[in-house]
Amino acid sequence: MTDKQRILGIDPGSRLTGFGVLDFLGDSPVYVASGTVSSTDGAFADRLRRIFDSVGDIVLEFQPDIVVIESVFMHKNAGSALKLGHARSAAICATFQHGVDVFEYAPREIKQAVVGTGAATKEQVQHMVVSILKLAGVPAPDAADALAAALCHGNQRRIHAQLGTGNAIAGSR
Repeated sequence: MTDKQRILGIDPGSRLTGFGVLDFLGDSPVYVASGTVSSTDGAFADRLRRIFDSVGDIVLEFQPDIVVIESVFMHKNAGSALKLGHARSAAICATFQHGVDVFEYAPREIKQAVVGTGAATKEQVQHMVVSILKLAGVPAPDAADALAAALCHGNQRRIHAQLGTGNAIAGSR
């Protein structure tokens, strides 16, 4: 495990995509930045381009070592699930030219790692992210979910380092 690793977490959405950047100094997460990309205006293809361009800009600005993205979950509405999948793909594809590894975690897995239950609410995730990172304010729900994704990977990274399994973290492309 390296001394410092920068992780970009992404919570994809067809209208709001959250991002969160953490530096892990050993086992300790340090907050760098977070926010949301709004893609609410225009045709769906234009919204996907906004996600693609914005995530590419975020990767360029923050130079993460790792990108972590929430995987698609089963949605009650097939159309919504497809749109989420497209938004996720736009975000992932934006990282390709930067040569960073991408890891995926299920929403329940992220919540379990950060809150202690896979059925946690958005408010519980926000609360734990603020508590763990000692933030002065509460990030937007999508940004908090992205920070939680980065924290989840940081926890997995620490566990695998302790077990001596190194790069055995599932989900890398």
